[in-house]
Amino acid sequence: MASSSSSSHFEDFLPLMANKLGGDGLIGELCNGFNLLVDSEKGVITFDSLKKNSALLGLQDLSDDDLRCMLREGDFDGDGALNQMEFCVLMFRLSPELMEESQFLFDEALLQEFKHYC
Repeated sequence: MASSSSSSHFEDFLPLMANKLGGDGLIGELCNGFNLLVDSEKGVITFDSLKKNSALLGLQDLSDDDLRCMLREGDFDGDGALNQMEFCVLMFRLSPELMEESQFLFDEALLQEFKHYC
């Protein structure tokens, strides 16, 4: 099996989308992204549906290995595919800036709860 020497570049637009659309809007857009990639018969994103539809999201340059790696990274239940929840979680996990912001907001909320009980 030949290995590809090219590397994939991923530009993280999720934080920009979150700021512009708000929480509900961002979730709606993630659902739209899921619907673009989903295998309509199976209701999940499979390797074949990801490969077939990835160009719609600008991912046409990803290798088969990259696509398989994405599926493995997000596949929490081990079925070899991504359901809608797994896809959304994966998109958040692939966005370091959004994860940092989410962690900050979580920490702030937790701190407020502790102050409430003290």
